[in-house]
Amino acid sequence: MSLRRLGFLSAALLTAATLTACSAEPVDADDPKPSATGTTAPSGAPGGAPDEGGLALADAIRKIPVAEEKRTGYERDSFKHWVDEDDDGCPTRQEVLLAEAVTAPEQGARCTISGGSWTSYYDEAEVSDAKKLDIDHMVPLAEAWDSGAHDWTPERREAYANDLDAERSLVAVTAKTNRSKADKDPAQWMPPAESATCTYLVDWTATKLRWNLSADETEQAALLDLAEPCADSTVEYEPAS
Repeated sequence: MSLRRLGFLSAALLTAATLTACSAEPVDADDPKPSATGTTAPSGAPGGAPDEGGLALADAIRKIPVAEEKRTGYERDSFKHWVDEDDDGCPTRQEVLLAEAVTAPEQGARCTISGGSWTSYYDEAEVSDAKKLDIDHMVPLAEAWDSGAHDWTPERREAYANDLDAERSLVAVTAKTNRSKADKDPAQWMPPAESATCTYLVDWTATKLRWNLSADETEQAALLDLAEPCADSTVEYEPAS
């Protein structure tokens, strides 16, 4: 069972929510295609707040290897998603929706979801319909390919695309912001909500470090520039196996 799922079940028990299966419909997260998915993360989402033992954000950014990007050969289908890794009937999209719900949804057969509420931290939007949410790969699939995933095995790319063991690798956000982001890095796109800036930079940096992905010089410079107001933000990550 994923760490995300364990966290959700604990929260559900504390709030006396009765959960039975999982949720919603397939979603194309970091691709500006017209399909619904995602959810949200509060503006104080994990990753943005200082944490003892972590790296200062600027220091963490400098730990990301710098290299030229390589887009040749990229296909979205090279990253298999959304899968049901733990065979509980709930694919990755639904697991994220359940983990990030502010108000727990009711669950029916075959991971259908009804009710519930979410907060999209990219734009501070309150959402009560899971179909209006996308699950965003914090570092988009195409960006991951450019930054090193082109050399990975199909199995590692699948693990990346369905990473439920790091809370901020996948986030539920409004479809509008997710599709505006598409496959852009922080040099090209940042969340519209000012409150999201430091959280987003921490989440992006932690994901790149977790998966040993590189950044090009333009991206690194933008990250360091954007991080200047985030002096109190720290980054913690666990390298992916």
